[in-house]
Amino acid sequence: MININRRKFIAAITQAGVGLAAAGIVSGFPVNNIKKLAPLLTGPGGNPITTLAKWKVQRGIIKKRWLDYLGALTPNPVPPILRVINEDRPEGLIRQLVEYEGEPGITVKGYLLRPQNIKEPLPGIVAMHSTSDGEMKYISGVEQGHIVAFGYNLAKQGFVVFCPQCFLRWHENKSASALEEVAKFQKRHPGSKGMAKMLFDAQRAVDVLDSLEIVDSNRIGAMGHSLGAKEVFYLGAFDDRVKVIVSNEGGIGIDFSNWDAPWYLGEGIHDFGHQHHEVLSLVAPKPFLLIGGGSADGEFSRPYIEAVKPVYGLYGKNQGTVKLLNHGKGHGVAPIAEEWTYKWMEKYLWLNGT
Repeated sequence: MININRRKFIAAITQAGVGLAAAGIVSGFPVNNIKKLAPLLTGPGGNPITTLAKWKVQRGIIKKRWLDYLGALTPNPVPPILRVINEDRPEGLIRQLVEYEGEPGITVKGYLLRPQNIKEPLPGIVAMHSTSDGEMKYISGVEQGHIVAFGYNLAKQGFVVFCPQCFLRWHENKSASALEEVAKFQKRHPGSKGMAKMLFDAQRAVDVLDSLEIVDSNRIGAMGHSLGAKEVFYLGAFDDRVKVIVSNEGGIGIDFSNWDAPWYLGEGIHDFGHQHHEVLSLVAPKPFLLIGGGSADGEFSRPYIEAVKPVYGLYGKNQGTVKLLNHGKGHGVAPIAEEWTYKWMEKYLWLNGT
């Protein structure tokens, strides 16, 4: 039976919950080091952008600019076919380790979690794991540890959740393995950045959810922490099928974390001349929650949120649709950050923003 009492579940995970109200502020990045963000609603020749139609033209320019920098891959047109490797049924759920084709000829693994008894299509969520959960065993609830079982817990709340594996294979040999995987990828796709591969794989994960009759394809969200936060940030910007995003401590600013690593954007990002508020503007008008702990994100991330609010305004969206919440407890997933994630997904995927 589907656990539809999500509110009780959310309340149970923390006794310190304050809903989606702002938490304490702790800054971990020197404010003076934040680069000035160019205004988004200024078009060619310095002309102001005052209508949604004009913004959509500018949006196309921004989108092409970043996709060109990434060296974005062509989507795989073949619908994914899932092969179940193993399956178990804990606490009213069905949890399957599956594999499927990502890039043509290359298989990818992931955990698919869903309630056992589904009577109508449910909202779906792509849940991206962090670097220290390379086998997805924590996010899927297969093993318990210090990493939050986001995928498992969201499935208990009635979502269909897919947790794909990052191509870097961190669990095997940390950075050495990551560099090897990037080298193999770039041999296949010269000129493409590591984030292009991550974006492709994340979009392929959306393909998986979109292929399932039990998923309402109009209600798909994405969430992630750290590495996963970076992936869902880009996924939300470049995939219109994703309607709701929670990015937790990924570092919204290029200088806030290791975006210049070869498996992300590479050193060339420092000479690119553009900042991540442009990518965030592509997310509009979707509900986007940025969670900070004062490490990779925090109060110092607020200029990025403020920069895109005028874009949300052109869509007629309440400025609360794009939000920063900072618990100030560091890079890990604090209990309140876990609660914020569930509430955001519930509000916008189950309750239509009410």
